Amino acid sequence: MAAWFSKKPRISPVEAADVEALRQQPSRMQGLWAKCDACNEIIYRQEIERNWNVCPLCGHHLPWPARVRLQTLLDPGSFEEFDTELEAQDPLGFSDSKRYKDRLRTTARALGEADAFVSGMGRLEGHPVSVGAFVFEFMGGSMGSVVGEKVTRLFERAFENRCAAVVFNASGGARMQEGIFSLMQMAKTSAALARFRSVKKPYISVLLHPTTGGVAASFAWLGDVVLAEPKALIGFAGPRVIEQTIRQKLPEGFQRSEFLLEHGMVDAIVPRRELRTRLGALLSLMG
Repeated sequence: MAAWFSKKPRISPVEAADVEALRQQPSRMQGLWAKCDACNEIIYRQEIERNWNVCPLCGHHLPWPARVRLQTLLDPGSFEEFDTELEAQDPLGFSDSKRYKDRLRTTARALGEADAFVSGMGRLEGHPVSVGAFVFEFMGGSMGSVVGEKVTRLFERAFENRCAAVVFNASGGARMQEGIFSLMQMAKTSAALARFRSVKKPYISVLLHPTTGGVAASFAWLGDVVLAEPKALIGFAGPRVIEQTIRQKLPEGFQRSEFLLEHGMVDAIVPRRELRTRLGALLSLMG
């Protein structure tokens, strides 16, 4: 069956207002000053960026762009990106408040990203890794056919190179605009991961805020080691959906990484500034 994506870029007119609206989304991190979501303090933006987008006053982890994350955590100059030619299609002709095709073009132009996942090969403290990170700003990091293909190829490269796989997950789940083709990616990525297991190299999954839906229900929670950032929202359905379904009040902090660690659902909570060292140690121990 033909893939539901194309390697040929298509250029179509995009409304300037739509592009500008998307550029303004992370407004708390624009200009000279930034506001922390947790303590509401106004902090010099460069100070937060130097601290890996962690508030220096209260330790709150602010969103961190995928490419900056990879550049910071991997050995300098070691990252080589792959699969940049893949482009999402619109197999269902989906339209809500606007056409899916238009939404893709607008978002890609505003963010400079083809889709919601960046992947390639790199080294982490000397260890070769097949690595990828979600771009949450791209339609909530949702997993469509292109994201599923990129994640699948990430595990295939790890298999071919007999090296570790590391994925930084931040997603709202399956991309509804692609319907069943999006849901199929859960099985596809999990099958690629199962094949990768045969080389007996580690897969480390890092759960960021938020990691939910089909991504959490497939490869994100299948790591040999599952790490999480502090206070990240992690789960399949959101807390409000669960409360409405079971008609009960959920415990305080339900589906946050601290609650999940207490109940054995993640292996460790690692503050962002310690993540590179912890990943390097795990790769050394696990081969």
